[in-house]
Parts: sequence; structure tokens; C-alpha cells
Amino acid sequence: MSGYIPSYLDKDELCVVCGDKATGYHYRCITCEGCKGFFRRTIQKNLHPTYSCKYEGKCVIDKVTRNQCQECRFKKCIFVGMATDLVLDDSKRLAKRKLIEENREKRRREELQKTIGHKPEPTDEEWELIKIVTEAHVATNAQGSHWKQKRKFLPEDIGQAPIVNAPEGGKVDLEAFSQFTKIITPAITRVVDFAKKLPMFCELPCEDQIILLKGCCMEIMSLRAAVRYDPESETLTLNGEMAVTRGQLKNGGLGVVSDAIFDLGMSLSSFNLDDTEVALLQAVLLMSSDRPGLVCVERIEKCQEGFLLAFEHYINYRKHHVAHFWPKLLMKVTDLRMIGACHASRFLHMKVTSLGGLLELGGKFGPLRCFFLRVG
Repeated sequence: MSGYIPSYLDKDELCVVCGDKATGYHYRCITCEGCKGFFRRTIQKNLHPTYSCKYEGKCVIDKVTRNQCQECRFKKCIFVGMATDLVLDDSKRLAKRKLIEENREKRRREELQKTIGHKPEPTDEEWELIKIVTEAHVATNAQGSHWKQKRKFLPEDIGQAPIVNAPEGGKVDLEAFSQFTKIITPAITRVVDFAKKLPMFCELPCEDQIILLKGCCMEIMSLRAAVRYDPESETLTLNGEMAVTRGQLKNGGLGVVSDAIFDLGMSLSSFNLDDTEVALLQAVLLMSSDRPGLVCVERIEKCQEGFLLAFEHYINYRKHHVAHFWPKLLMKVTDLRMIGACHASRFLHMKVTSLGGLLELGGKFGPLRCFFLRVG
């Protein structure tokens, strides 16, 4: 008899009842399919009382004669040890078969889920990359984890008296603008220092370094401010030291961009990002190969892909209890890129005449003015 043969059987194992080729253990004995079925039907239908032998119960049972005498065949089944108590009636047999199928399907689903749900964690090389990026961020992030204790709130009256017209119809408060200029230069310097601590960035041509920094500076500063959103005071802390309200940031020169940064901060507060995740976000923003004018595009793209892969694996390692955490976090990269684009659009198209009051202040606001009026 052909078909599936269990691995526990020898290749030429024979049925203990009739000597035909065995197919497995059936009712505690190694038998063929024929004797298994005969024994089951006999017990289920209670047929053995009706069996009779023409030769005084002395028939030799083999694979040729097994169908000639049911009584002797059944007696041999009992003699070799087949267990009647293991034979189930139709309802129990169907229930058992259903249970077997359910267990088989459950195992199949578990294996499939294990295959799909397997989330790799960082390799040794990725851990080294993560370490470099994290240390670069921590070393250049003002006040570190103590920002709440060290921040100073901008007085409420500052940023409430807009006096200079902005091109989109808003206003700019000179006093708030003056406060922001005190922190913008060190904030930009910290972004540059962060980039310089990454070997892969330093290996790029100087021209590409400048383009990447100009492209990501606002994005990274916005991220650093957004992760320091305080829902209790409804403020962002800029450069780790100055806590400002939405209105103060808006009237201090950022206009509608401030809304996007505050909204991002409110959204990120539920992500509970650690320093490493913020650092990797910054690295991904820094190494954006789509910045106009880049020379080493493929090299930068490959570098960003390495950051993204290490980032994803680190997210797996952190095991955040937030549904679809990784794709949601990637969307924040898009939000930050839009903030950067909005900032560039706002200030690149801002005519010098519209900032008359600011420009009259001359060199005092040089760093902030240069940043706000940056060219592509």
C-alpha cells in the first residue's frame, strides 16, 4: 500500500494482523490501513457478535485470506493487542477530527505569525552606528534631560505686541524677535556640531556638507524644540533654555510655521522618544539625498538607508506599545520636511522692505536675519 508512512516506522514494517505493509500505529498496534478500518467498523457497528468461522476458528490470517474470515481476523486483532476502547463512535470521531484540524490550523497561523511578526533587532554594526549618533546628539543637545529644570519662561508681555508687518499679513514683535536672536546662533552651531560628529558626514565634500546643513537646520531645530513640548504650560523650550508659547513663537518671526512646530510637539508627546530615537531622526533628516545641488547623491542616499534600517531595528528593540509605531514615526520625518519647506518659503520670499523695522536694527540681529533670509 502506498502513501504517507510515519518516520517512526521501519521502511518495510509489516502489519501485525495480516502481514501487509504497515502505515502506522492504530489502536495501539502497527497495522495496515485495511486492518485498521476493519477493526474500527467492527467495534463502531458492534459487528463481532455476528461473525462466524467455517473452520472452527483456525484460519490463518494474511493479506490474501484476511477478507475470507471476519471472525478469525477480528480475533487476531484482539490477540495482537488492538484496543477496543480507543475506537470512537462517529460523533466522537468527528469531534476529534475537528479538534485535530483546529489545532493544525492554529499551529499554521502561529507559524505564519511568527514568520511575519519576526522583527529583527540591531546588528553589532548597527549598534555601533546607533552609539555614534546618540553620543553626537547628547553632546550637542543643550541642557540634556534637565531642560525642564533649567528652562526660563519668556515673560508673558513679550510677543504680545506685533508691530512690524510680515508678508502674509501677520505681524512680528521686535522684542520677541530680539529674544530669539540670542539663542538662534548657538542652536544652529549645535546642529552643525552634531553633523560634524558623524564620520559619514565628515567624509562628504565640503559643498555637500553645506547643502545638507542648510537643508536640515530648521528641521532639526524644530525637532529638538518639539520633543520639549510641555503640555502643562503649553510651551516649547527652544535651545534647551527658553520656554515660549505658541503666540510668542508666531509673533517672534515664525508666523504660521510656529503652529506646525507646536502641533508636532503635541503629537510627539505620546511617542515617548528617547535620546537615541531623536538622534536617529536627526541623522535621517541630515542625510537627505534630495537636497538640490548635491554631488554625492548615491553616497548620501546609501548612508540615509543605513540610518533608517538601524532606526527601524532599534524601534523593534525598544518594543513600543503603540500600534504601527514605526510608520507613524516616519510620518514625522515628512512633517519636519514640510516645516523646513514652509520656513524656506516664508523667508525666502519675504521682501527686504517688509522687514524694514528689523533691518534698521542692523548687525544686532545679524545671525537671526541671515538664518531667516537664507538662500537655497
